[in-house]
Amino acid sequence: MMNLARFGAAALAFSVFAAASGSARAATVPRTLGPIVAAPAFAAAEPDAGMQAAYCRSTGGVVEHRIPEFGTNDPKPLVLAGSADFCQYTSKKDMSRIHVRLKTLYAQLPSLAALAYYAKVKFNEATCPGGANPASCYCTQLGGSDQFGGPTLGGGSWVGKGVDVDLEACIFPDLSSIDSFGLFYHSANDIRGIDLSKVLRYHKK
Repeated sequence: MMNLARFGAAALAFSVFAAASGSARAATVPRTLGPIVAAPAFAAAEPDAGMQAAYCRSTGGVVEHRIPEFGTNDPKPLVLAGSADFCQYTSKKDMSRIHVRLKTLYAQLPSLAALAYYAKVKFNEATCPGGANPASCYCTQLGGSDQFGGPTLGGGSWVGKGVDVDLEACIFPDLSSIDSFGLFYHSANDIRGIDLSKVLRYHKK
């Protein structure tokens, strides 16, 4: 149902505009309409990819360029459009790794992936059917997705070079991302690669 107050204000504004169009003497907007507020400006353009990559390296990470591929369980997977850059951190203690998208790592404002990492939500096993990948289930529990084509056997991943050729990246609606296993293990206080709270530019207060 239309809000009557807003409808009245809109009608008044339209009548003022019509009067102004027909007579130069009516060009002044009445004070009863209140001040004209400009639309909020969008945030400044995101930092250059080079700055993001430099920050990754300065914090001990390695920059990886990855492309999405569907059907990685088949000999000839389907290469999809798009790409994403990740920062990989490797633990010197146990050689475990964690991957975070460069944009997520460098962002000073909160992102869904960063908030999920800080929150350490407890894994709900009831949401994960028997035999399913728990890290993937956990990603879904958090509101993200790492599945290519849904629960099919075709598989899919963000493919790159190096140790982890196939990356299971948990992508959130705001396009922020941390790998699913990194999030899953961290929820149980098991740090993979590096504690991202020490390198994420967004620090939870």
